[in-house]
Amino acid sequence: MNNPSPLNTLELASYGPVIPVIVIHQLSHAVPMARALVAGGIRVLEVTLRTPVALSAMRAIAAEVPEAIVGAGTLRSAADVQAAQRVGCRFGVSPGYTADLGRACLDHGLPLLPGVATASEVMTASDQGLRFLKFFPATGAGGVPLLKALAGPFPDMAFCPTGGITPANAADFLALPQVKVVGGSWLTPAALMEAGDWGGITGLARAASALGRA
Repeated sequence: MNNPSPLNTLELASYGPVIPVIVIHQLSHAVPMARALVAGGIRVLEVTLRTPVALSAMRAIAAEVPEAIVGAGTLRSAADVQAAQRVGCRFGVSPGYTADLGRACLDHGLPLLPGVATASEVMTASDQGLRFLKFFPATGAGGVPLLKALAGPFPDMAFCPTGGITPANAADFLALPQVKVVGGSWLTPAALMEAGDWGGITGLARAASALGRA
């Protein structure tokens, strides 16, 4: 499947303040869920590789919801990277970072948003030329105070905090200048997915799209 165009991961932040972190258990949910998010103003979708239908769901969304920018979450290996690229994903997200994973993403032309939680991990990713990083698990690793501390030695780095982000604390993270977007799972709760309440998901997406506005 051909991807529309190369993507710089930092461009993802230009589409809105929140990237939903999505777990899909039923393939039939994929397309209506994606359409519901897009209708609410959320176009960048991270579908995690945590279920047997994940890759098929990514393929379906990429093919049937052209307004969506589909990415694969939970990349851990070169095989994951290859599979994500093959089904039409335009970017990848990983819980951590290794040089092998970064090389695989380069080889397959899949832009990577890698996970980091410490200064050493930020330095490792920076050495590989990466400047936009997923801060994970955001609240567990130190939250806003740690991100403020990292801003001193790493003024050239931008972050997407993910892990423990909710509507109640998202604005606190988005207020930090080095935070360009946050990742969160609250936009596609299991109860709404199981009920097929796509209008409810659109409502959550609209509220998330409004976060951080002056």
